[in-house]
Amino acid sequence: MITQTIRYELANGIATITFDEQGSPVNTMCLQWQDDLDAVAAQVVKDREQIKGIVLASAKSTFFAGADLKGVMRSTAADGPRVFTEIERIKRNFRTLETQGVPVVSCLNGAALGGGWEVALVGHHRIAVNNPKIQFGLPEITLGLIPGGGGITKMTRLLGLMAAQPYILESKLFGPEEALKMGVVHELVASTEELMPKALAFIEAAQGKPEACQHVWDRKDYKMPGGTPSNPKIAGMLSVAPAMLKQKTRGLYPAPEAALAAMVEGAMVDFDTAMRVESRYLAGLMISPVAKNMINTFFFNMNAIKGGQSRPKDVPRYQPKKVGILGAGMMGAGIAYAQATRGIATVLKDVSTEAADKGKTYTTKLTQKRVGKGQMTPEKQAGILSLITPTASPTDLKGCELIIEAVFEQRELKAKVAQEAEPMLAEGGFFASNTSTLPISGLAQASSQPQKFVGIHFFSPVDKMKLVEIIRGKQTDDETIARAYDYVQALGKLPIVVNDSRGFYTSRTFGTFVMEGAAMLGEGIPAPVIENCAMQVGMPVGPLAVLDETALSLSVHVLEQTRIDFQREDKQYVATPGETLVEQMVKQHNRPGRAGGGGFYDYPQGQKKVLWPELKKLFEKPDQAYDLQDIKDRILYRQAVETARCLAEGVLTSVHDGNIGSIFGIGFPAWTGGALQFIYGMGVDAFEQRCAALAAKYGSGFVLSDVVKAAIRQHQPVY
Repeated sequence: MITQTIRYELANGIATITFDEQGSPVNTMCLQWQDDLDAVAAQVVKDREQIKGIVLASAKSTFFAGADLKGVMRSTAADGPRVFTEIERIKRNFRTLETQGVPVVSCLNGAALGGGWEVALVGHHRIAVNNPKIQFGLPEITLGLIPGGGGITKMTRLLGLMAAQPYILESKLFGPEEALKMGVVHELVASTEELMPKALAFIEAAQGKPEACQHVWDRKDYKMPGGTPSNPKIAGMLSVAPAMLKQKTRGLYPAPEAALAAMVEGAMVDFDTAMRVESRYLAGLMISPVAKNMINTFFFNMNAIKGGQSRPKDVPRYQPKKVGILGAGMMGAGIAYAQATRGIATVLKDVSTEAADKGKTYTTKLTQKRVGKGQMTPEKQAGILSLITPTASPTDLKGCELIIEAVFEQRELKAKVAQEAEPMLAEGGFFASNTSTLPISGLAQASSQPQKFVGIHFFSPVDKMKLVEIIRGKQTDDETIARAYDYVQALGKLPIVVNDSRGFYTSRTFGTFVMEGAAMLGEGIPAPVIENCAMQVGMPVGPLAVLDETALSLSVHVLEQTRIDFQREDKQYVATPGETLVEQMVKQHNRPGRAGGGGFYDYPQGQKKVLWPELKKLFEKPDQAYDLQDIKDRILYRQAVETARCLAEGVLTSVHDGNIGSIFGIGFPAWTGGALQFIYGMGVDAFEQRCAALAAKYGSGFVLSDVVKAAIRQHQPVY
């Protein structure tokens, strides 16, 4: 029996079910597969008397990829009952296969994630190829969903309520060796060719042994590892679990709460009821806006970035071998660490050998922590450190294929170091600036080859931040953009590509977030209200706290540089209310930010930071009326509007760069799916109406021009 997604063969008493979705590189739970599984399960029942054992296998390089996420994106609120019926239908077929009284063996030749791992769990016995690159697990929570094909019910019954939590609530993935230790995989083999012989051997040995032909939870003597929720010890832990979860999710992510509920409720009832409980929770999430937002961005947009959709085509792949860095301060030192840990020879140059050595010490510190924890051998550490050459001499940069300047945000200084280092580039090499705000086309004027000059904007701290913004200057050629993209991917980071503009995309949009916060303070809204509202909508920290960390003095420096640039063009720059307040904080009240001793916050030694008490006297207006929903919306909508403007101006050229850039670069809340998905998730019409209301009350920052409205609609993704 051959269907479009499954091959079924019965020979010598062995029913082999091979997943092989036609026209797809992976197997998915598409509607066709659901129909085919129906037919195969019915055939197994029909052939039952001739079957000694069942083997589940894959014709792809991976075992099974999971749910059809495009189908989820197309579902609406009215589809809830249909979605529930589909989930139950898949499970019913799983149950048919695993309760025939014959051994079922899953042959795991490659990755089995999400629904794929749930297919693997149908087997009573699971054999995996022992390849450390293979991953198993249930990553659904990261997409705003929960495992609903039996993953919660089965993993909880296999591992127990407490032990299963990391794999369900935190989406912890695991490789074959860990799976064997956990007991969720029973045998490892060295190669794919060994899977079938091992499966047949197990089936042969299982004949006449009923316990080998059923799951542990179907046995009469089954007890849940660690105890059920009625166990006093478990009950005690579970009583605080929802509160701890709420603290993490801030009530913005329904999936972890649904997963915990399905685990606990399922543990109090029989297996079949637990499976139904799980289906109901999943069906509710599958039609929820948060799940769609997260699937759109963390699956489709992330794959677009990793697949190089913003990378110019027809340019050969580039593998960096030797890269120079100018400036061994915080950014330069961080880039050196990122390069060396990926095996890239790094020349770290500063004005003195002492300063360059200090920059290298950063890598020593970070790797020493890992050595101390047993995560890295001293030999590996020595190898990494040997790749960094600290120097004060420009000639040591000779032969670098790429040189990145990471010096202070001052146009003249950047021009000077670029002109000094550029002649040292290897033939065909290219030059990059790590500026966060200064337009690349302007900086490229100092270069003898502006077509080989590009912006590569890292985020601080470099060792933790995944995003890197690649900025195309007016003259930057395709080859340089492609090579910059490959360089960023070689560091294991996420590249987005944007066109040149003041502040590019991330700094410009981030600026609207912090300055909207400062503007609200200037209007008389209490600082704690502003900070807490930002946290409540899912921003990692409040705008005033962020301004302190990045330094108010830096914002003032950028403002001054902008005024000078405008004057050169015979224009006048009008500061926003937020910028005016920040300038006042620095120049009138001597509050430059955390590094300078204090800004919006005070930092008492050895204690938690506290808001500067003077803010109350200086800015708060006790009679000022404010609306909490307006404050929350101003924080999110202001950033979304700026992102849409970047799209309309061509600073952004794709939705995926905007969404990934906003989440990983400026901390836009993940539940929204990013600044553009925030618009599409709520509906373009609703977004436009709310912006109009905010603009009427709070000014031009929320105005959507006709051009911006058209750009939003033009780029709307279709599934």
